[in-house]
Amino acid sequence: MRFMMYRDEQTTGLAVQVDGGAFRSLSAGDAKFPGTLDEIVRRGPTAFRDASLALATGKLIDSSQLEFLPPFSRASKIICVGLNYADHSAESGMKTPDYPTVFARFNSSLVAHGQPLICPKVSTAFDYEGEMVAVIGQGGRNIPEEDALDHVAGYSVFNDGSVRDYQLRTPQWTIGKNFDGTGAFGPYFVTEDELPRGAKGLRLETRLNGHTMQNASTSDLIFDVARLVSLVSVSMTLEPGDLIVTGTPAGVGNARKPPVFMKPGDVCEIEIEKIGVLKNPVIAQPQ
Repeated sequence: MRFMMYRDEQTTGLAVQVDGGAFRSLSAGDAKFPGTLDEIVRRGPTAFRDASLALATGKLIDSSQLEFLPPFSRASKIICVGLNYADHSAESGMKTPDYPTVFARFNSSLVAHGQPLICPKVSTAFDYEGEMVAVIGQGGRNIPEEDALDHVAGYSVFNDGSVRDYQLRTPQWTIGKNFDGTGAFGPYFVTEDELPRGAKGLRLETRLNGHTMQNASTSDLIFDVARLVSLVSVSMTLEPGDLIVTGTPAGVGNARKPPVFMKPGDVCEIEIEKIGVLKNPVIAQPQ
């Protein structure tokens, strides 16, 4: 199942892709509206199927005429993983980690597909990072690796936009990863049954103004989705709707010679095979 959250004339809606590729939707206030994805994911393993059946009775929509919303906007935790591709570790001058490099993002830093990424006025080092995100469906603590994928509801696309000069001012990366409007998420949430187990073997490509900057496979992750879910759950209870952003491959702008950073007027696209294309223009921070 492939879902999209949107806003239409200030009303929140949810759509599902049906046979033939079209989307059918219901809006908040419609009798059969199943709720937002944030609400649905908390209802248990059959909730997405139930929501899909309800949405299939809705109206056909043209997604090009709608304002997308992030698939999930109330995650209790957005857990990001750095240096999770060996080639990116190498280009960053770091050794390949033997334990995940984890940091946090916050919902306030994220925009949806089609919305502008905001280039901070205090920096000229605004970088792209194409990543796959796993969405937790079933919560838990100390989850065995062999059971971990049963806790994943599905996947989406993420741009872990990074303000490099601020990120590298401290050994902890949080400040440079959380400027308002610097990360992007969407456009779709695809349930795990639509994809290879653990979303392995999917092509990830980042394009800046149409030029390919990153090109990798999700099979190249040092710590795959199952391992990440298991390791993270050792320290904290994962909850439905939590996001695990799995890391970016080589090709980031900061590692290029000369560096290539996003600037106002650019367009950044991140495509993950079978999941979708996340596309955002870049604008200057308003005065």
